[in-house]
Amino acid sequence: MKCAFTSVVARRNFGQNHVSATPPPSTPPAAQQASSPSAAAAKAKRDWPESVRLYVQRAFASENNIPGMNREEMETKLKQVISDSAESNTLLTVDWANKPLPQHMILAERHQTIYFNQNPPWGNGVAPLSIHDTNTRRTDSPSKKRKSSDLESSQNGHQKVPPWRLANNRNLFEDRITQSDKRQRNDFGGKSSSKSHQAKNKKRFEDGQAGYVSPKEPFTPSQLSTPPQEMDQGPVIGRCQDLEKKYFRLTSAPNPDTVRPLPVLERTLDLLKRKWKKENNYSYICDQFKSLRQDLTVQHIKTEFTVNVYEIHARIALEKGDLGEYNQCQTQLRALHLQHLGGHPEEFKAYRILYFIHTCNRTDMNNALADLTPEEKKVPAIKHALETRSALALGNYHRFAQLYLSTPNMGAYLMDMFVGRERLAALSNMCLSYKPAIKLRFFTEELGFESDDESARFICDHGGQAFLEDREGEVVILTGKAGRFFEATRQAAFQKVDIKGQI
Repeated sequence: MKCAFTSVVARRNFGQNHVSATPPPSTPPAAQQASSPSAAAAKAKRDWPESVRLYVQRAFASENNIPGMNREEMETKLKQVISDSAESNTLLTVDWANKPLPQHMILAERHQTIYFNQNPPWGNGVAPLSIHDTNTRRTDSPSKKRKSSDLESSQNGHQKVPPWRLANNRNLFEDRITQSDKRQRNDFGGKSSSKSHQAKNKKRFEDGQAGYVSPKEPFTPSQLSTPPQEMDQGPVIGRCQDLEKKYFRLTSAPNPDTVRPLPVLERTLDLLKRKWKKENNYSYICDQFKSLRQDLTVQHIKTEFTVNVYEIHARIALEKGDLGEYNQCQTQLRALHLQHLGGHPEEFKAYRILYFIHTCNRTDMNNALADLTPEEKKVPAIKHALETRSALALGNYHRFAQLYLSTPNMGAYLMDMFVGRERLAALSNMCLSYKPAIKLRFFTEELGFESDDESARFICDHGGQAFLEDREGEVVILTGKAGRFFEATRQAAFQKVDIKGQI
């Protein structure tokens, strides 16, 4: 009868105290070394081909060090290259003597990233700022102020445009579209083309050429040491002969056929000045001046003529109360005046001070004051602006009114933008200082109104008609009752001014 189990001899030695009489065979030293992890690594290292070992030595040689290259990053790249080659069984087939070093691969990847960041496929369009009306209300008659046409410079700057070599007349934007069409045609060709393209990329990455820009012409170490050069075609040279042209925002590279050269722009400026004096159409003039400025910008023209164009446009914008467009002009004028190209820098420095008073911008005001030289502080326009600032800082509203009535150049248009709130501040102080009432005539003379009717209209426009009273044929302001009301009105008038395009 067969048993349902297999008999096993019982183990006799159960503990360490029971030592077998026969000692175990001794482990040879070679086997012990092979069993340790370090020995295994050393054995794997000895298995590397000689070309791989020389490649590693060249990678860490002092003459191949690149300044600014992180050693840890280089070691990581080296391990990746060797590991990828080992996994693909190409250790013996790769030409390690001519293979780029890991630091060169890293540098190539960095340069390729910088190149595509600086040359995005969607291009770089120019987006000028738009016009923002300020809706300010002027209190004085425009006939008492100087017009922009009175301050236009009669001399135009002339400077020959330097000859620029056009490296390529093709439209880069069209080239990008052409490349996109080529990619689409390849995609529509079928899956085989896509798979073929992926196979080529995979093969290139396996060979350690991921950092190459062109698979046919890989980088050499000398090429890798310098970043790729940007294509610089120089400024556009215009060929358009039209004197009038509407302004359009640029969304691609400018077309020379739609850009006017300098001689045509000079005739355009003369035409615009005549039309402004005759028609006074600000919407048309502003559009034409923006187009003129754009043609100057794309052609890199920075001469006395450029300064003249920006100054005239800034004065016209001031006359019409368009602070947004004025700020765009004055921002450019500040840089142009620093190049000593002519124009009237002292006039516009005075405007800047008055503008910062209007916006209550103390930081930029301090910077503007620090830039003034002792000689510039003696210029009448700048001296007037500095005295205006000082009078308001001291609360001397009587002096402020005198300065307002004697503003040089076109500074009165800027002072019109903040004279109302300063008069409200003066009225609030008068209500605290003179009680219970003051004569309306006193208020008129102190704050530079032309008549009692104008000062009374000013009070009524701000909701204070209930505080005017006729006493024996003389109008008075009930300052004792109007104090809190005009203080609240003053605080509302001094709210922060936010203007698009401000300097």
